[in-house]
Amino acid sequence: MAESVYKVIQLVGTSTTSWEEAARNAVETAGKSLKNLRIAEIDQLDMKVEDGKVTAYRARVNLSFKYDS
Repeated sequence: MAESVYKVIQLVGTSTTSWEEAARNAVETAGKSLKNLRIAEIDQLDMKVEDGKVTAYRARVNLSFKYDS
C-alpha cells in the first residue's frame, strides 16, 4: 500500500431534527468543497435549549481527507 497523508478538520453541523442529521449536514456540506473524504468521527453531541425546549441538535465531527500526491 502506498503511503498517504491525511488532514483532520473539526466541523459543527446543526439540525432541528436530530444529531444524525446534524452530523450528516456537516459531512455533506464539507463534501461540496473537499475531495477524498475518508473518515468522520463524532467528537461531541449537544443541544441548543431555549425557554426549556430543545431547538437544535449539534454534532461536532472530526473529518479526515486525503491530500493529493
